Formats: sequence, C-alpha cells, structure tokens
Amino acid sequence: MEIVDPSEQYHHRYDTELKHLAFGIAASSNLWGTRKEYIKAWWRPNETRGVVWVDKRVKSYRNENLPPIRVSQDTSRFKYTNTQGSRSALRITRVVSETLKLGMKDVRWFVMRDDDTVFIVNNVVRVLSKYDHTQFYYVGSASESHIQNIFFSYSMAYGGGGFAISYPLAEELSKMQDKCIQRYPGLYGSDDRIQACMAELGVPLTRELGFHQYDVYGDLLGLLGAHPVTPLVSLHHLDVVEPIFPGMKRAKAIKHLLEAAEQDSASLMQQSICYDPKRYWSISVSWGYVVQILRGVMSPRELEMPSRTFLNWYKRADYTAYAFNTRPVERHPCQTSFIFYMGKVKFDRTRRQTIGVYFRRKSKSSRCRWRMASPEKLDSVVILKKRDDQRWQKVQ
Repeated sequence: MEIVDPSEQYHHRYDTELKHLAFGIAASSNLWGTRKEYIKAWWRPNETRGVVWVDKRVKSYRNENLPPIRVSQDTSRFKYTNTQGSRSALRITRVVSETLKLGMKDVRWFVMRDDDTVFIVNNVVRVLSKYDHTQFYYVGSASESHIQNIFFSYSMAYGGGGFAISYPLAEELSKMQDKCIQRYPGLYGSDDRIQACMAELGVPLTRELGFHQYDVYGDLLGLLGAHPVTPLVSLHHLDVVEPIFPGMKRAKAIKHLLEAAEQDSASLMQQSICYDPKRYWSISVSWGYVVQILRGVMSPRELEMPSRTFLNWYKRADYTAYAFNTRPVERHPCQTSFIFYMGKVKFDRTRRQTIGVYFRRKSKSSRCRWRMASPEKLDSVVILKKRDDQRWQKVQ
C-alpha cells in the first residue's frame, strides 16, 4: 500500500468525471417522506449513479427523481453496546461495502452521505479530481463543534457532511470491515466506526472544508455568508437549521440555491469583499446566496469570520466551543447588516456573464444617528460576474 502526501500532488488534476462517482445514501424509512425531497433536489437521472439504502421497504412512485432504493442487509449478528446510540449505525457503516458489492462499472470513488444532506455534485467532482483515485484516500471534514470533535475525533470524516473513499480503499475496507465492526461495539455512530477501520488500515483523513456537517442550530447566514474559499460540496442537518432562504420551506430553499449552482457551481457561496469609498460601506457577497452591506469600513479579516447567527450543537456551550473563529452579530443600530438574498440568477449569452438580482430582506431597524448614506434605501442589488468553470484549477 502506498499513501500519497496530498501536498505533493496538489497542483495535479485527474480526469475524474461525475460518471466515475457512486453515491451511497443512508436513509431511514420513518423519515423517508420528508428526506427524499432533499435527494430529489440534487439527484440527476441518467447522470448521477448510486443507491439509497433503507432499513425496510418504503413506498416508491414512478417518475420520481430518485436513485434506486435497496434494503440494507441484516446486522443483528453484530454487537452494539452504546447506550446513547442506535443500532442503525451498524447498518449505515456497511453502506460503503454494500454499494461496492453491487459491482458498478468504472467507479473511482464511493461518496457516502445521509438522506438529509444535499450535494453540489459538480463540486464533488472538482474536489475529488485533485486526488489519485488509484491510491488510498479517505476524504471529508470534521464538525463545526469543538465538543463534537473531542467526543468523536478531529481525524474523522463526519458522515452527515459526507465523505469519499477511493475504489481501492473501498475494496480493502470491504475485506475487513465486518471484523472491524465487531472490534468496536461501544462506538456511537457509523462514521466513527468507518474512521476506526481507516485507522486500522493506516489511512488518515484528507480534509476538504467544503464538506459541511453543520452541527449547529438556528440561521446558517453567518456560516454561508462567509464560506471558506473552497468549493461548496455539501450541506447537512437541513431539518435542524432554519431554511437558508427566509420565507421558504426547506426543500424549496435548497432548490432555489441549486438554481444558482446550475449557472455557476464553481462560484457558489464563494465570498467576495469590496467597499464603496463614497458611502463608506463594506460589502460582502456570497455568490448565489446573499449580499450583506454594512455602514463603515470593516476589514476583510473581520468580514471573512462567520458572524454568530447560529448556536452550538451543545446548547449550553458558548461561542468558544466552535472549531473555527467567529465574530458577534453587530447590535449597534448603525452597524447592523442589510441583507439581500438571491432572488434570481440567469446567464446573459450576449454579455457572457451571469446576472444575479438580490432583494433586501425587509425588517425593522433602529434609528442610526450617523450622518452617512444608509443601505436601507436600496431594494435590490445586481451582481454581474463572468462564469468560470476552471477557477479552482487556476487557483491550484
């Protein structure tokens, strides 16, 4: 076995395409009626390949935009001693191996996820194209909650956010996984069992920040409005957080976001920071999602930190319990953000650029005594940009 240091091949890209990916989706029959709507939002018939694995048969209808649905194998022979968890973790742990055994042709990567996770599939391909699929790779990311990472592991790819395993590694995992599962009856979930097996195989986690577990509650505005400079790959816990676009149901809000992804998936959620020197405004653009305008000049170092519009997974924990830097939500009446959510995005063939219109979220604002122009007078913001499918190749 040869483990390649990602830094040694960071500049190289492989010819991986969407057809080379097999998605394994762990689903619950009890929640299927709601969760399948998230899958419909991102699944592409005749383009994406994969299987939904459920604990027992669920109702299916013709012409639904869904992958094939299969019932997982029985796992009653495995020990499970964690008093706080659920035996379903054993079933979900084996999704990788069961998907492998289906014998799909020309698969390079197995991409695992939960049924309440949405993928930006083009960005999954962009990220995995950085790595040699003939080597052993285990790609994903950790939790946003420092406490979660302490309880489980900073070396673990969280299953809700999704993770990818290269084909040769999936083959090795399949050979030893059942025995590996038996050695860890006290673990809580499926993802920590996968990581335990990865540790036995000697394969470390390759972290990609675009996989999002989102172990948080509340409004994702602060996180998504200051997304790290990396392709947005996944969004998890959509049933827990508020709809990403206010006033919409959760599934509809996701479909609305994916309308922007259809126009320029490489740029989705990528933050740009600029200033209006005449009005003394600071402007943060999260493309395809939101524009935020603040009075005064705030440094890029501050604007790239997520504002705490959300709460920790552990409700007693304060802001020091995140695994990243944050900044408080501004309370001063003159420093609150004016928020413009994406209304529509289209591609102008004549100009060869995307045109995005962002509409202000109307809310009561306290009177500001500063003698300067107010963004409150704006109803919408128009963002023009050139589409660039190769932006991540150029950066690297």
